[in-house]
Amino acid sequence: MFKNHPKGLIPAALSNMGERFGYYIMNAVLVLFLCSKFGLSEEKSTLIYSFFYAGIYVLSLVGGLIADRTQNYKRTIISGLIVMTLGYCVLSVPILATPQNTNWLLTLTCCALFFIAFGNGLFKGNLQAIVGQLYDNPRYAAQRDSGFQIFYVFINIGGLIAPFVAPMLRSWWLNVHNLSYNADFPALCHQYLSASDSMSGEMIDNFYALVTQVGGTVSDNLSAFCQQYLEVFNTGIHYSFIASVAAMLISLLIFMASRKGLPNPSKKEQEEAVSYTAEEKKRMAQEIKQRMYALFAVLGIAIFFWFSFHQNGTSLSIFARDFVRTDMIAPEIWQAVNPFFVIVLTPLIMLFFGSLAKRGKEISTPRKIAIGMGLAGVAYLFLAIYSLVQGYPSGTEFREMAAVAKEGLKAGPWVLIMLYFFLTVAELFISPLGLSFVSKVAPKHLQGLCQGLWLGATAVGNLLLWIGPLMYNKWPIWECWTVFLSVCLISMGVMLAMVKWLERVTE
Repeated sequence: MFKNHPKGLIPAALSNMGERFGYYIMNAVLVLFLCSKFGLSEEKSTLIYSFFYAGIYVLSLVGGLIADRTQNYKRTIISGLIVMTLGYCVLSVPILATPQNTNWLLTLTCCALFFIAFGNGLFKGNLQAIVGQLYDNPRYAAQRDSGFQIFYVFINIGGLIAPFVAPMLRSWWLNVHNLSYNADFPALCHQYLSASDSMSGEMIDNFYALVTQVGGTVSDNLSAFCQQYLEVFNTGIHYSFIASVAAMLISLLIFMASRKGLPNPSKKEQEEAVSYTAEEKKRMAQEIKQRMYALFAVLGIAIFFWFSFHQNGTSLSIFARDFVRTDMIAPEIWQAVNPFFVIVLTPLIMLFFGSLAKRGKEISTPRKIAIGMGLAGVAYLFLAIYSLVQGYPSGTEFREMAAVAKEGLKAGPWVLIMLYFFLTVAELFISPLGLSFVSKVAPKHLQGLCQGLWLGATAVGNLLLWIGPLMYNKWPIWECWTVFLSVCLISMGVMLAMVKWLERVTE
């Protein structure tokens, strides 16, 4: 698996593990955290989530420009790690949200999210540009796709561990205070504190039953109990951000220790520029133009993939909370299924691609991306059919049902495992190979910017994430999943129509 790969690959991948650890903690808890801490609606929480994740990738364009202009990729990466760490430090401070401080506390939280997004922008695309430079050496050029797949496996190790941390710390802190976890209770606490008179009789009965279940008694001062529960519940989540700070510092130390062994894209470009004649540069200009057209074509497809795939932090996360039995497994832990499958399936997919190449049937990178879009469609086809057969209503209607009726409709864990299996295989056909494609077609003096463009396409997809929860709460949810199925199938068709042109351009 590691044969014929440059030595700098593993240190670069390890440097990214801490960033992925923090990313997956945020991916697992952010929407649910904003709802439980501030009492925001799911639509408002997912809107903040969408802007935050879009910011991560939009700011990668800024980070790429900074690195390309200063020609100091390594210093930009170090700055990004430091800025991200500061953002996580702010989030790790537990402050109880009250009606008096909610405005400034929510503003502070959004500022911390901006620091994390900006630091990620300085870090992510530029590290990927350095990994691409490792494979510009003719000795390693044939291993570019597999190199990015290995890179992807290592960074997902952080993603595998992270989703367990927040539920573990939250449950531990609840247990310290003789309380227990329930996914529905924080929202009911906020509703009781803000408008208990407007709660239906059925909802009040559910609330009273959960008070007893989580460690309270109905005869207590329920307003005081709700405030106590919310404070303890959210403090446990704040502690998970301390773990993110530690992970970021470890990544910083790894990068600082290994940076001398990593290439400097600016120096390489300066050396090559000397060897180009004026005629060669003119000839190359047309080739670069065609390659950039190809890059933007693939970026257009990537937008719709990430719009569909990153529902794992919004509508799919809410689906896990509402429609899947989570009495033994917290909803956030399901975020670990995706990185687990990345780690397990990547070697198998590499072997599959390798065996095809040996038989002279190698699949081009553009064709792999088209197949990936089809596999993402299969994931949503499965979920749409299952939700239709089960007769699932909209998320809003489901949450207003009686507790007994809701329990009878809930799915087993196998539904999420099947869903994330197909989504992960689709991701492995698109994300690491998309990074490889960008590093292959990008002009060497614009490596950081072009990696930033790939991440910018992800940002555009993330800006649309709020649409998923909106459909989820308004329509029978099979209709919501059918929209994502349609998006994936249309994108696959467009990509297949462009495959021959893309293959010619990137030969």
